[in-house]
Amino acid sequence: MTLTIVTLVPSLQNTNGDAENAAVLARRAAWAGLDARVVAVESRADLPEQVDAVVLGSGSDASLERSRGRLLELHDELRRWGTEGVPILAVGTGWELLSWGIERPDGTTVEGLGILPGRAVPRAGARVTEDLVVAERGSGRVLVGFENHARDYVGAEGSPLGRVRAGQGNGRGSGQEGVVMGEVIGTHLHGPVLAKNPFLADRMLSAMADRAGLTYEAGDQARAVDAYAESACRAQIAAAGVADAPG
Repeated sequence: MTLTIVTLVPSLQNTNGDAENAAVLARRAAWAGLDARVVAVESRADLPEQVDAVVLGSGSDASLERSRGRLLELHDELRRWGTEGVPILAVGTGWELLSWGIERPDGTTVEGLGILPGRAVPRAGARVTEDLVVAERGSGRVLVGFENHARDYVGAEGSPLGRVRAGQGNGRGSGQEGVVMGEVIGTHLHGPVLAKNPFLADRMLSAMADRAGLTYEAGDQARAVDAYAESACRAQIAAAGVADAPG
C-alpha cells in the first residue's frame, strides 16, 4: 500500500517553504520502510482517489482570494477528512483560510472555510517576525519555528497547540500558539515545522499508518537526522532566551 500525502495549492501556498512539510512526511515514511508519495493538488481535478494526510502551506495576502477560491472547491473533502481523522497540517495563511475568516484593517473580510475554530484579526502593533518557541499542550515538548504574520488569532483559546515560551503566537495576550481539532493542526510555525520538530511529523505518520492498518516506527536514518534537528532546536531555544524549556 502507498500512503498518499496531498499538498494543497502549492503554487500559491508555499511562501515560506511550508508546502515542503509534505516531502518531510514522505521521506520519513520511506525511512520507516513505508511507501509514500506526495501529490500536488491545485484544483479538485488533481485529487487522488485516496488521501492519507494533507499539508496546506502559507501564502501571501495578495493571493488570499485566489487560494480561498481553490480551497472552496475542496470544502466538502476538507470537512470529511477532518471528521474522519485524516491528519491535516495548515500553516500561516493556510491555517487562517481554514478558520471562520480573516479580517482586514480596512474592515473587509475574507470568509474562511470554517474547518477550524477562531478567526484572524489585524494586529494592533507591527508585523511579527521572530523566533517562536512553544511548549506543546499536554506533552510539554518544545516546538520551534519562525513566525511571520501581521494578524493575531482569536477564538481558539480552548484548543491551542501549545503555550508560548518566546515570541507572540496567537497574540492578544493569550500566551497561546496555534489550534488543534482532532488531527487537524493550525500553526504560525514556519520552518518547515515538521523538519524542525520531527516528533510532530512522527505523530502525523503514526495516525496515517493506523488509519491504513499499518505500523509506523521511525527508521535509523530518521533517528540520525533527528539528532541534527535536536541540536538546532536547542540552539534556537537558547537564542530565544528560554533557559528552562522542557525537553
